[in-house]
Amino acid sequence: MYRVGQQMPRVLILLFSLSMMSMLYVAKFGIYMDGQFRHERSIEFSSKQPSDIDLHSKYKSEVQNLQEKIRMLEHILETTDRKAQNLSNQISHQSLMIRSLQEFKNSSDLQKPTSDSVDTNYSNYVQSKVKKAEILHGVALKSEYEIIPFTKFTLNKIFLVEPGLGKRVVEKPIGYKRKDINDVVTYAVNEMNKNRTKNERKFNIEDFIEGMYRTEPMTGTQYELFFREIDQPQKHAYRKMTLMRPFGLLHNVESGQKNTSQVWINLILPLSGRIEAFRQFMTRFVKVVINQDRRVYLTVVYFGQEGFKTVKDIMTSTAKEHKYKHMKLVTLKEEFSRGRGLQVGVLSWKSVDVLLFLCDVDIVFTVDFLERCRVNTEPRKRVYYPIVFSLYNPNVVYSLQDMTIPSEREQLVISRNTGFWRDFGYGMTCQYRSDFKAVNGFDEYISGWGGEDVFLYQKYVRTDYLVIRATDPGLFHLWHEKTCDPNLNSEQYRSCIRSKALTEASHAQLGLLAFKDEVNIHKNLSKNQVVPPIGSMDAPDRMKQSDQYQSEE
Repeated sequence: MYRVGQQMPRVLILLFSLSMMSMLYVAKFGIYMDGQFRHERSIEFSSKQPSDIDLHSKYKSEVQNLQEKIRMLEHILETTDRKAQNLSNQISHQSLMIRSLQEFKNSSDLQKPTSDSVDTNYSNYVQSKVKKAEILHGVALKSEYEIIPFTKFTLNKIFLVEPGLGKRVVEKPIGYKRKDINDVVTYAVNEMNKNRTKNERKFNIEDFIEGMYRTEPMTGTQYELFFREIDQPQKHAYRKMTLMRPFGLLHNVESGQKNTSQVWINLILPLSGRIEAFRQFMTRFVKVVINQDRRVYLTVVYFGQEGFKTVKDIMTSTAKEHKYKHMKLVTLKEEFSRGRGLQVGVLSWKSVDVLLFLCDVDIVFTVDFLERCRVNTEPRKRVYYPIVFSLYNPNVVYSLQDMTIPSEREQLVISRNTGFWRDFGYGMTCQYRSDFKAVNGFDEYISGWGGEDVFLYQKYVRTDYLVIRATDPGLFHLWHEKTCDPNLNSEQYRSCIRSKALTEASHAQLGLLAFKDEVNIHKNLSKNQVVPPIGSMDAPDRMKQSDQYQSEE
């Protein structure tokens, strides 16, 4: 009994320990057992629940949507930061001007100022620019080509000596031109009214008659303004004001390095038919990209089935022969639309952000252009819109000179007789995929020829992106037969006809074609005339013969 009594506490302790462990176990793991029970109970309803694959796809889609929203928010934030920076720059503009004038104080081009004040420095600086400019006196030039002509203007019209993009000889001042004219006329009116008493009539903007301006690259913009003379109102009495907006000092705005060795370009080419042109394009692609640059990915978006197999074979054979795998062919079974093709090509890129080159099959580009494509673009900041040199119809250009048409490579010459800068074209552009998506890309509903590239360009112009618009000597548009579909809307059809007329030949060459019969008559007369020895001709006859040779030249 003693031994049993001695063991009872141990048994009670053991039972108590087991009870406590059980309670702890239930307390800790009971929720998981409930979850397991619920999971086992839901097995019988598994046919009604989405599969793991569906859940994974849904999860992946949601993640991609969230990532896209994050990128958009980052873009908005960066845009806001840039606007804040621009505002900060504007606020500090005055201090930068003062610093620049102080730096100019020790310049050899400026006499030593009698005062340390900024106003004195600025006045001396302006006087030095006026002395250098051809504004109050003439400057001896080497030839007539150095003369910079003036542009005549009124408050409502500008008579352009250089037509520019609109190709207009007269236009209504808009944008910065209108602001410039208003500022200049208003400044002149205030200057003329400075010393006038309260009882005297004041000059106003309505007294302005006309003016002219020109810009000298080294000095600034010069203005000559004519007003009605209000002190002695007569028919031929005027008040003349000569003004100048001088250029400031050179200032280092930004300095940095840019390495393009790892910058790849995704060249996107929409295509429908044009098999022979595509074959020539791939030949050029091999010479420029595969043999030299080797940092370009080619995406061809092909519309329709006719010719598709040939295009595929060309790309496949090129990839195998040159061991260059960076190319892809996308197909669309629908009517050709350049905007739609480029949009699909852009969205088909699923990797990280990439630099895009939106191209056409008739474009010839060099290695130098590909580098300019890289250095002139920057994500969320800069896009590059090069001005292409468009070649005239070689059948016209060389036949008028009695020459055989040279090879394509030899035709790539920049001169007024071989082509022109296509300043009305915006189809060739370099921009990052993220920027393309940020402005919502192309209008895919524009079918046929033209229009979509202009709308994309306008989207960038209306944002705070820096649009780099410049002539590019490494980008050529080959001439090809153009047919304007009569089913196009009026605006598209006029654009097509205008493009067709401009790309055929130069003004002088079209003139020679228009007067071809007269030119042929002159040639035949020249061939039939027998030129006697110079010694047997009288002086008047020799002069006539000399005039004839000069006319032929």
